[in-house]
Parts: sequence; C-alpha cells; structure tokens
Amino acid sequence: MKQLCFLSENDLEAIHRATLRILGEIGVILTHAGARQMLTDLGASIKHDRLLLPPALVEDCLAKCPSQVSLSSRSTKTSILGDGALHFHNLGGARDIFDPDSNQKRYATRQDLRDATRLLDALDHCTSITPFFTPIDVPGELMSLAMYREAIPNTTKPLHGPGLQTAPEVRVAVQLAEVVGDPAKILTLSVSPVSPLTFPDHEVEAILEIARQGIAFGPLPCPTGGTTAPCSISGAIAQQNAEVLASLVLAQIVRPSLPVFYCGRLAMMEPRTGISIWGGPELGLASAGTVQMAHRYGLPVDVYGFSTNSLLTDVQNGFERALNAVIPALAGADELSGIGEMEAGVMGSLAQMVLDNEFAGSIQRLRKGFSADEQALAVDVLSEVMNGPRNFLAEKHTVRYLRAGEISIAKLAERSPWEAWEKGGKLSMLQRAQAEAEKILRQSQVPPLEDVQNQELDRIMAAATKQLVG
Repeated sequence: MKQLCFLSENDLEAIHRATLRILGEIGVILTHAGARQMLTDLGASIKHDRLLLPPALVEDCLAKCPSQVSLSSRSTKTSILGDGALHFHNLGGARDIFDPDSNQKRYATRQDLRDATRLLDALDHCTSITPFFTPIDVPGELMSLAMYREAIPNTTKPLHGPGLQTAPEVRVAVQLAEVVGDPAKILTLSVSPVSPLTFPDHEVEAILEIARQGIAFGPLPCPTGGTTAPCSISGAIAQQNAEVLASLVLAQIVRPSLPVFYCGRLAMMEPRTGISIWGGPELGLASAGTVQMAHRYGLPVDVYGFSTNSLLTDVQNGFERALNAVIPALAGADELSGIGEMEAGVMGSLAQMVLDNEFAGSIQRLRKGFSADEQALAVDVLSEVMNGPRNFLAEKHTVRYLRAGEISIAKLAERSPWEAWEKGGKLSMLQRAQAEAEKILRQSQVPPLEDVQNQELDRIMAAATKQLVG
C-alpha cells in the first residue's frame, strides 16, 4: 500500500529537532526526586521545577525501543503492532451508554462493561479490546482496576490494560493479569502526562513501576491544540512528541528495550467554546502526522480513528468518523482506536460498535487497493466477452475476483432498491446494527474462566479496596 503522507522528510526532521529543543531547552515539569536523580546521573539538568533532557539521552533511549509490540490473550490470539497490518480496538473509559431506540443516555454500569466486552469479543474486525465503560457502581478509586477485572472473563482476545495513574494501581493490574497468564505478554498499560509537559509525581512512579514490571507501555498524552498545546497542528504534534519521548525516556532508563507503542491523542479546540473536539478534519490530519512521526522512530503507533463529537448515530457521526479513521489508516497507522465512541469519548453504544466493525472492514478494503497487472487488466477476458455473451457475470475471471474480495459485501448498509427495502420493514442501518448487537449478546458465548480464577480476581480486588479506597 502506498501511504498517504502529509509531512515530508524535511518536515519530520524539523519536528524532531523542535522536540529536542523543547526537551533540552524548555524541559518538562518533573519534581519526582528519584527520577530526577536517575536522569541527572545520565546527563539531564534541572532548571527551576523543570527537568531538561539532553538530545543524546533521548536519542539513545529511542534506539533501545523494539520496533514491534506483541499483545497476547488468555487464549492463543496475538496482536502484533508494527507487523504492517492495521489493527483496531475500541474506545476506553466512556462514562455513558447511549440507547438508540430512545435517543437517551445513562451512566454505564459493570453489566454494561461486561456486555460491551462480550460484544467486542465477537466482532471480527476488532483486533484487541480496551475496557470500554467507567461503571458508576464501583468506587472511583477502583475505577480503572474494576474495568480491567470485569473485562478479563468476557473476552479471549488480547486485552489492553486501562490507563493508570499510580504505582499501586500498576501492581494490582499486574496481579490481575497473572491470574490468566504472563503479564509481560498479555498486559499493556498507559499513563497520560498532563499537557503541557507536566509529569506529576504519582504518574512518574506509575511509569517507573510499569517498566520495573516489564509491561508493554503506551505513553498517552492528550493535548488539545489551542488550549493545552499550540494551535498550529505541527506545533501541537511537536509538543505531543516531546511528552511521548519524555515518558519513553523514563521507562527506558529503568528497563532498556521495554516494548513501547506510540500513542497519539492530539485533538483540537472548538474556537467558539474552547472544548476539545474529536470530529473536525484537523483530528484526522493530526493523527496522520502522528503516525508519520512515530514511524520516523521505528515505533508502532496507535491513534484516534472512529472519533466524533456527535451525540447521535447521525450524518455528523458518519462523516466525522470517515474523515478521522480513513486518513490515518491510509497514512499507515498500526492501530486505530475508538470502536463504539460517541460524544468525544464521553459516550458509546452497542449499535455503534457493530457499525464500526463494518466500517473497519471497509477501511481494510481501502488499504488493500487494487492491482493493474495483466490478469487484472483483463484484456483477453474482455475480448472473449465481446465475441460472446457481452456480460462478465458468468466469467471465471469475475468469480476469481469476487472470491478475492475485489468488491466488498456489506452486512448492514442498505444496497437494495426501494421496493425490497420497504418489503423488509424499512429498517435503517442503525436499527440493523442494534438488532445485530442484541443477537450477538444472546448467542455469543465466551469461554469462562475457572472458578478458582474468578475467586482469585475477587480476592485481589478485595485487597485493592482495602489499600486504595479511603
């Protein structure tokens, strides 16, 4: 596939040099004494409350990162970021669940989280799963860990761990993963520095603990251009890059060669309100630029994909998703996030997950492209048809290319004439998606954990409750 490039090699080099200037001249706000000591021993310097990272240290840590990140599951399924394929996973951490029948939303519960995980487990284009909802029926201090605990029994696909903020959370997440496998193989964890360029002590401790545990790490800055990052897309990408690389340095000084995947969550500001928007074409451009930046370093990259500010499954929802998923996909993203996402990550729905699964299939078809070799050009076939039936339907050439997927087959999109659609009950694509989600949840079965495993998960969570809940 020929990749879509918005940044030239000179542009990428300019952003890299700007990033090194940011880290070496402006620095990051990092006051954690232990991390400061380790970094200053390696040549970093301190300027007021900021830590300045020398270019040589940054470049050295980048060079230690492997080019692929492997995430296995409690079954035999594995997702390898950086293998040249495009992978998909869902939005993580939505607060609300949307009901398309009533056009209303409500706070999500643990049961919604379980249902979402089972549904995603059954969707063929969802490669890996992130715990989808933040359930209201658990204490806030346990939220991230409860999300992971409830997701584990409900999928056999690779399962990304949640975003965490403290070292104790990291240790509990590792204990939960150990119940079903080797945490270094089946768990990834993310930490989000505070934009611009701020690393609170508890987040630094979390990053260091992730590295000590040998868990694949996804730095997850979430800057917004115009409010917490420069308004220019390239300037915002440079700041995001600095936040990713500073996180990467912290991890690599503890465990060189730790698998790191580059996560880009750069959004832009809505000029009329100042809020972060996930729907404009700028997000697709920023994601594509992020992909190119990560690949300059040889790192696998995960960016926004199915993202929208829409509150409904409507026309706005559709065209914003299309812009924001197709552009980075064609730019060569290793993984796109956001299956099921609505309202800029605040909300999601089961029907949207099913819709996005079909959309992901269409994106894979786009990436496949088409060939123009002698067989595909079909001059001899055309000659035979012109001398005979003047119709290609019965030709072996047609059968061959249909079997090869030259023409995609939609399961949910309506492609029938009006009369057939009317006879079928005039169902919208959304209605078909909701029906399909309900059917999957009725029929799909995920191989259960053993009773002793569920008991151990409960024991770990009970101990975490005593430790973490005030």
